[in-house]
Amino acid sequence: MTIDEAKKIYLDVREKNNAFGLCFYLNGLDIETECAPGGCLDYRSKQLSVIDSLLYDMNTSENYKKAVETLNENKASLDCDLAHEIEVSANNMRDLALVPKDEYLKYSELVNKAYPAYVKAKAESDYSVFEPYMDKIVKYLRKYVKWVGRDGKEGYDVLLDKYEPGYTAKDYDKFFDLLRQKLVPFIKKIVAKTPDVPEFAKKLYPKAGQVEFCEYLRHVMCFDNEYTGVLESEHPFTTNNGSHDVRITNHYHEDLMSSAIFSAIHEMGHGLYELQIDDKFEGTNCSGGASLAMHESQSRLMENMVGRSLEFWQIHFPKLKEIFKEQLDGVSCEDFYRYANRVEYSLIRTEADELTYPIHVMIRYEIEKDLISGKIDAKDIPTVWNKKYFDYMGIRVPNDKNGCLQDMHWSDGSLGYFPTYALGSAYAAQIYDAMSKDVDIPASVKSGTVRALEDWLREHLHKYGASKYPKELLKIATGKEFDPNYYIDYLIKKYSDIYGI
Repeated sequence: MTIDEAKKIYLDVREKNNAFGLCFYLNGLDIETECAPGGCLDYRSKQLSVIDSLLYDMNTSENYKKAVETLNENKASLDCDLAHEIEVSANNMRDLALVPKDEYLKYSELVNKAYPAYVKAKAESDYSVFEPYMDKIVKYLRKYVKWVGRDGKEGYDVLLDKYEPGYTAKDYDKFFDLLRQKLVPFIKKIVAKTPDVPEFAKKLYPKAGQVEFCEYLRHVMCFDNEYTGVLESEHPFTTNNGSHDVRITNHYHEDLMSSAIFSAIHEMGHGLYELQIDDKFEGTNCSGGASLAMHESQSRLMENMVGRSLEFWQIHFPKLKEIFKEQLDGVSCEDFYRYANRVEYSLIRTEADELTYPIHVMIRYEIEKDLISGKIDAKDIPTVWNKKYFDYMGIRVPNDKNGCLQDMHWSDGSLGYFPTYALGSAYAAQIYDAMSKDVDIPASVKSGTVRALEDWLREHLHKYGASKYPKELLKIATGKEFDPNYYIDYLIKKYSDIYGI
């Protein structure tokens, strides 16, 4: 097979994969925003399994395999972006071909049914409703890591590499050990000085007002209405079909208005990454963010380093007060800033403050490791979860809804994903430090929008999409290898200043 013949076959399959991807994109958006009626899910799951079968056959066919292998063997003759794409595609093709088709299709149908079961279990605060699905997911993944293990990677490392290429449990253990050593003792000092929740935060904030302020934030965040949409879901998320169709969702709690505000900034951080990827990658496998942690770095940077800064609220707090005149009467910008950065041990990861957040991630990481190794089984999750929350933060979990059922990610089999949340926060600190050398960030934030920050991120990070591995991208953006001390130093300085330590 010639290189031109191989390229033609590869590009044809890629185009078909993208078209099928639109089906999964719209289906996921439909289900997770609760547009789809519950009664349709079984039949829809069967339809999706048919598509999965077609995709499996197409992506493991001998013709496609030969085309990818030919291109991979001749990477030196390809442009660098296509060469990277082919290398990633060759690895993905190999992994898929090692999974027996019948197992692959059964698992596909399983996860399609698991999410609705998870939603029901959470609504009823009853893990036993979801446990049979979680048990099957874990058992499949234990087999999966044996099927596709390679290059010295086995067990949980196989899943970790899937979400953040180049990282293993050894790397994450080193990272989390450093957090335990340097950050956990500091967190205890801060928590001991945490003031009570201010009275204004205990009031009710009507949903309509929250929606209005979050729409105002779209302009602040330069979240272009022409290519984006905002919907509502149980768990806020960002999804996209290329760089010209980016959707985010939010959830509004009238007794916790800060939740929707920071969720909006967080998800728009994800969305801006997608919007700013170079158009030349549209329709290729280099479109989209480089990795889960790199994506998380962009949302955490915007949510915490920008959105929780004093400069941000000096400009935008008057608008919030205008919408909620009664609730925020007599409340100063400084009051709100301190509330936005209030630290406490808490149950819910997505509502956790910036400082205690990595502890939530650490707990999930430890549970996942033990699930894949076989040390614990799916039935043990509530007991183990509750014990770790007490051991790490001294709090008792009152029920499954606020405990092991609070996150949706295990329902789609995303074990190996959670540690990228903490790694992404660490990436963000290092990227923020590099950006601060070129941009007067406080002055830029006070301009009223984040345009100057987005311009820098586009040039140094976003435009590359997934055309490079995350470690390489971090080096391009910051000029340095990954160093978690940027994250630790940033947190200690910020909260020492706020709490006077």
